Amino acid sequence: MIDASGRNRLANQPDELFAYGSLTFPEVLDVLLGRVPECVPATAPGWRIAALRERPFPVLVPGEGVAEGVLVIGLTSAEWQVVDAFEAPSYELRELDLDIGPGWTYVAGAEADADWGILPSDWVRADFDLHTYLRRCAEWRNTITA
Repeated sequence: MIDASGRNRLANQPDELFAYGSLTFPEVLDVLLGRVPECVPATAPGWRIAALRERPFPVLVPGEGVAEGVLVIGLTSAEWQVVDAFEAPSYELRELDLDIGPGWTYVAGAEADADWGILPSDWVRADFDLHTYLRRCAEWRNTITA
């Protein structure tokens, strides 16, 4: 996928993925990838998981505290292609220093606030409507395999 600046986000050949929002749910990974890869708890110091105006998913932005998530291990090249296509062009793929080592993640790119409206509040995992989101993910997945 090409990001908002016109760059190929997978050009750096990322390895492990730090997931902090919808991709932390095994059910979402299963719908998108057809399997649930190994995931281990991880945190990103100096980042926060920001809520977005009228969007169910969050975005990672620099901030006080620590963003909690999981490191998704063992994604194949084809699975990275699916994940990257799933993530909007307003995201920027960046390598971060996590508490357990390096990991690649999607953070707010330069266009993210204009595209989505980043809120000052944090995203609340417990408020996430997983059932509705899984249906949307399945519909999206069907469009790229059709």
